Amino acid sequence: MRSKYEIKITDIREKIAKLLENITQANKIAYDAYKDNDTIKFQEVQDKLNNLGFNADMIDNEIIKAFALFGPEADELRSLIAYLKMTNEIVRIGMGIKKYARRMKEHIDSECDLEPLNPTILPLHKSTIASLELICECFVNFDECNIEDNYRKVMVEESKNDDLFSILEKDIMTNIIDEKELAIEYVKVLGSLRKLERSCDRTVNIANLMLYAKNGGEIHLHQ
Repeated sequence: MRSKYEIKITDIREKIAKLLENITQANKIAYDAYKDNDTIKFQEVQDKLNNLGFNADMIDNEIIKAFALFGPEADELRSLIAYLKMTNEIVRIGMGIKKYARRMKEHIDSECDLEPLNPTILPLHKSTIASLELICECFVNFDECNIEDNYRKVMVEESKNDDLFSILEKDIMTNIIDEKELAIEYVKVLGSLRKLERSCDRTVNIANLMLYAKNGGEIHLHQ
C-alpha cells in the first residue's frame, strides 16, 4: 500500500504532466499557425496559456504542503526541491511560447518575407516541440521512463536547436543588410524566434532536474 507521501508526490507529478501537455499542445498549435499563416491560431495559443501562472502556483502550493505535512527524508526532499524548480522552468517555457505566438502574428502581417527562412524556422520549431514531448512523456509514464536516456535525447534536440538558430541568425543578418528599411523588423523576428531556442534550453534544465531528483549531485541550469 502506498504511503500518503507517495500518493501526494504522484498527484504532483500528474499535475506537472498536465501542465506540460497543455504547453506542448499550445506549441504545436503555434507551429501550425506559422506554417499555415493562420493568425487566428496564434490567438488560440495565447488563450490556451492564459492560466499558466495560476496552475503553476497551485502545483507549487501542493509541493509546499508536502514539505510541511510529511517531513520528507533526504531523497524525498531532493525530489520536492527539483519539482519546485521545474514549475518555474515550465512557466518560463509557456510564457515564451505565448510571447512567440503574439509576436509572430505581428510578423506575418508585416512586410518581412519570412518564407525563405521556413526551411530553418520550421525545423527549429519542431525540435522545440520534440524536446517538450520527451519531457512530457517521461512525466506521463514516470515509472517506465529511463531518465538518463531521456536526458540524452533532450540534449540531442537542444544541440540541433542551437545549430538551427545559428543558421537563422546568419540568414536574418543577411536580410538586414539586403533590406535595410526592414532592419528593425527583422531584429524583432530574431528576438521572437529566440523564444523557441530558449524554450528548448529550458527543457534541458527540466531533464537535468529530473536527473537530480533521482541521483542527487549538483544542479546545473541554463540561465
